[in-house]
Amino acid sequence: MKLIRYGSFGKEKTGVIINDVKYDTSAFGQDYNEAFFENNGLEKLAAFIAINEGTLPLIDASERLGSPVARPSKIVCIGLNYAKHAKETNAPIPVEPIIFFKSTTALVGPNDDITIPKNSVKTDWEVELAFVIGKKASYVSEEEALDYVAGYCLHNDVSEREFQLERGGTWDKGKGCDTFAPIGPWLATADEITDVNNLRLWLKVNDKMMQDGNTDDLIFGIPKLVSYISQFMTLLPGDIISTGTPQGVGLGFKPPIYLKDGDVVELGIDGLGSSKQKVKNYSK
Repeated sequence: MKLIRYGSFGKEKTGVIINDVKYDTSAFGQDYNEAFFENNGLEKLAAFIAINEGTLPLIDASERLGSPVARPSKIVCIGLNYAKHAKETNAPIPVEPIIFFKSTTALVGPNDDITIPKNSVKTDWEVELAFVIGKKASYVSEEEALDYVAGYCLHNDVSEREFQLERGGTWDKGKGCDTFAPIGPWLATADEITDVNNLRLWLKVNDKMMQDGNTDDLIFGIPKLVSYISQFMTLLPGDIISTGTPQGVGLGFKPPIYLKDGDVVELGIDGLGSSKQKVKNYSK
């Protein structure tokens, strides 16, 4: 299945995409949130769709898409997880996964605007494969790890490099600004993706290709990430894990290139659709 949420920000309704057609599933009665994933929501939703085949309301093409997952308990991200990206930033290949967090208040829809934060001079882009946890995960083995993955989605891990790297402390302050986590357009259940280790992912700025990579360059694969992260914290149903970005970020150019007011960012991943965000300056 491909799960979507649509409508105005904070008031999204639920839906699914079947054969490229968007259908409303509001009558199912539950948002795509922690409780949904925790209580076999995917199985129940599939049964609901089967029973109501042919009668589900259509969603108008003009409707805004929101994040396909309602606000999770946490967004966990992995840094420097593509070998070529580590090389372009002159960073050593990590021995263990680098973990940081994005604030859940950064979460927006796939085509919502990116706001350059107040006092920002180095706002950057990062196309990433993200996955969603389907059940509570603590001290999971790598062999069992994929059983905990509900599905996959596209994520732009927008980053403010000065905040992240030059303001002291952890990376988090450059990662959690408002609008810095456009997710979607949809959440594809795990069975929709044939080979998660061979997905092309790309990103353009103003129609110029900046990132064009493949998940076969990941240093730490998804089973490793689920198992590793779960050794340090409990992952809850609906939590979003973002797996890192390939080469081609603005920071890696010489001289660096950063986003500015009016820029348009477009990105996509095989099987997970594409998204487009317009960049605007912060204003009250």
